[in-house]
Amino acid sequence: MGKKWRIVNTFNEENYKRLQMPNYITVIGLEVHVQLNTISKAFCADKNLFGTDPNTNISAVSLALPGTLPVPNLQQIKSAVKLGLALGSKINEESRFDRKNYFYPDLPKGYQITQDNLPICVGGKMKFKVGDAIKEIRIHHIHMEEDAGKNSHDLHDKYSLVDINRAGVPLLEIVTEPDLRSADEVHDFIASLQQLVRYLGISDGNMEQGSLRCDVNVSLMPEGSKIYGERCEVKNVNSKKFAREAVNAEVKRQLKLLGKGETILRSTLLYDPARNITEPMRSKEEANDYRYFPDPDLPPIIIDKTFIDEISSEITQLPWTAEKLLIDQFDLSEYDADIISRDIEVLTFFIDANPSKELASIFSSIIINKILPEAGEDFELLQNISTQNLLSFAQLLSLDNVSKSKALNELTPYIIDQGKNLIDINAKAKELNLIQSDDQDFLVQLVKEVIEANPDKVKAYKNGKKGLKGFFMGQVMGKSKGKANPQILEKVLNEHLS
Repeated sequence: MGKKWRIVNTFNEENYKRLQMPNYITVIGLEVHVQLNTISKAFCADKNLFGTDPNTNISAVSLALPGTLPVPNLQQIKSAVKLGLALGSKINEESRFDRKNYFYPDLPKGYQITQDNLPICVGGKMKFKVGDAIKEIRIHHIHMEEDAGKNSHDLHDKYSLVDINRAGVPLLEIVTEPDLRSADEVHDFIASLQQLVRYLGISDGNMEQGSLRCDVNVSLMPEGSKIYGERCEVKNVNSKKFAREAVNAEVKRQLKLLGKGETILRSTLLYDPARNITEPMRSKEEANDYRYFPDPDLPPIIIDKTFIDEISSEITQLPWTAEKLLIDQFDLSEYDADIISRDIEVLTFFIDANPSKELASIFSSIIINKILPEAGEDFELLQNISTQNLLSFAQLLSLDNVSKSKALNELTPYIIDQGKNLIDINAKAKELNLIQSDDQDFLVQLVKEVIEANPDKVKAYKNGKKGLKGFFMGQVMGKSKGKANPQILEKVLNEHLS
């Protein structure tokens, strides 16, 4: 009998809806808060220091006691102008401070001093690498403001604790246009901005310490549409990795809601790394919820061209010009130039050393493969190394009669340990038996000894087992205690084996 077929109804309404869903484009805008490395806070003389005992960097002003008045920090204004110039922003001749009103235990005044209608910088753009591609993001504006304090909810069984040390610390907020389209772009944008503020010397950009934090605005737009979807804001993301994960988690959450036919409501969310989800904390505030109004205690900030020119002259190097400089002036590869220019400390060390074009590639290789892995994030190590010693080392490695891998492994730690003390690299290399012999008579004698001691292997080699050449090379190198020059040794060995 033939097979009997049974038709099974596999219709699933949820799967059907999912099939009918359009493809969505992820649309992302960022609000990045950069904590500045000024000596004092934004509007008073309290110290701007991280890691001190709670509630020690405070005063009557940061505690908002009655009768106190704020005074603008000139260094914060200079930092804002410097960042704006680096990003090609328009520097407003007049900007104003406003009050953003909301209550939170770590905000003693009950309002935050910020800029709303007239920020210090408007427009601009940021170019950065995403893989092998170059992405350009428009900047909406940059404004100055002060940070809030910090609440700790897990240090006491019964109470939340408040530390006012951070209250009043100067911030710059960079607001982008919604031009980012993926989690990877968010990650790489933050990394590039982190690099830029370090180059400019306005912040250490340390996300782990809260020096750089961001709010991520995410929405989904149907493919082919020109109308953005409803955006949701993920607040206070404090690492590049979490920023990428938060975007992916929020996209997943919104897609799930749209798949159920639900509407995305504008809301403020927090990202939970442990569960890799975003969770709404409240509905999204509008500007009028904060009741912005000009701060009556602070005059307008007036900036003239002379001031701008003065700040512009202080910008000596930018990440995207530094990489080109290394390629053009020192003939470095794009790979080496990219790594050397990632950190201003490494770039400065390289440029100050000023290796010749002939030695630059070897010099950068020493830094990339040996010094940086040893230093990690501790760039003080670089400052304690003699550039002259490293240049002499690069010169040694450029010679044909040096065992390069052995020299890198044995001499690099010695150079690091010697710090700024000048040393005779060649003498130390000879002491460590790193100089290979070019003496052909010496090598011929060693080759003859190895051949005479291994007649069976010589016969096998002549019968076609050419792989035995490595055996003979190894035997001679052992007898020479590593002093034999491999290129000359191979030539001598070929002559005697044939």
